[in-house]
Amino acid sequence: MEKKKFIDVRGMVFCALFTALIAAGAFMKIQIPYVPITLQFMFTNLAGLMLGKRKGLISVCLYIFIGLAGIPIFASGGGPGYIFKPTFGYIIGFAGGTWLAGLIAERGKKDIKSFILAGLANMAVVYLMGLVYFYFMSNYYLAKPVSVKALLISGVLLCAPGDIVSCLISAVLAKRLLPLTRKIFVSA
Repeated sequence: MEKKKFIDVRGMVFCALFTALIAAGAFMKIQIPYVPITLQFMFTNLAGLMLGKRKGLISVCLYIFIGLAGIPIFASGGGPGYIFKPTFGYIIGFAGGTWLAGLIAERGKKDIKSFILAGLANMAVVYLMGLVYFYFMSNYYLAKPVSVKALLISGVLLCAPGDIVSCLISAVLAKRLLPLTRKIFVSA
């Protein structure tokens, strides 16, 4: 069987749907020092689990492109200047993490345990990219020093519990929604 090289209309609709969900998730936030907690992670994770690595990545990249084009869909605005904000590393991490979650979901069993592991792998990628970018942008570009300890407290200890809950919720949602949408996603 030959692989499709392009996405059909249904695939485009689902990519756009998840792009919109990710954008909406940016505005559902809890403000804490340094890094706000949003629902973006849950929706990027769900995109990887439900759409797979390719379409999930397309959804996140479309979200990033729209935000960088100037539409204020990121947690703190939008525009090309957003790449100079310390939190932009998390947005980059969404792309890599979604791809990894999609890869794990495609290759693994379609059970909650596999989906949770995919979500935790996604979370690790997002945190790694986000924390490294935040550290270097704050300390070397913005000249607003932040210690590793402060970054780990605000960027991991305060955020991780919510993101772990997001992994659990998205795993349950994916497990329940995939059988209902299997025909649509297979042909998309």
